[in-house]
Amino acid sequence: MRILVITTSVDIVTKKKLNILIQLAMADKDFASAERALIYRIAREKNYPEEAVDDLIEHPESIGTLGALSEKQKLDYLLSSVELVLADHKVHEREVIFMQSIAIKLGFLKNVVAYLLANFGKMSVEDLRLQVTGNYRLT
Repeated sequence: MRILVITTSVDIVTKKKLNILIQLAMADKDFASAERALIYRIAREKNYPEEAVDDLIEHPESIGTLGALSEKQKLDYLLSSVELVLADHKVHEREVIFMQSIAIKLGFLKNVVAYLLANFGKMSVEDLRLQVTGNYRLT
């Protein structure tokens, strides 16, 4: 008799990103509906199960290190974080501080957060990427 074992492959990169966004959304103690909607939209776009997002909301995980991500993934995490902070049209100091710590973990200068908050939506994503990689790397 053969036993078929079915495993669910979890996209670790997406899980880490969603975990960061969830914690960022909760940083100001107000998990706004616009922030929640953005998190679920990203999960759907990545085919990440809604139940797994619900579990992350209920039980956020330690963020840990982010150095193993590709440059493209690091920028994606950073830009998604900015989009989330701006989703409810309120930028709270706690969100900025949290984003700065994430930016540093991703290998960026913390002042990249102020730059992105000031320019997100005013420049193309590609121009933002070029500015960030050219002027705000820790190296």
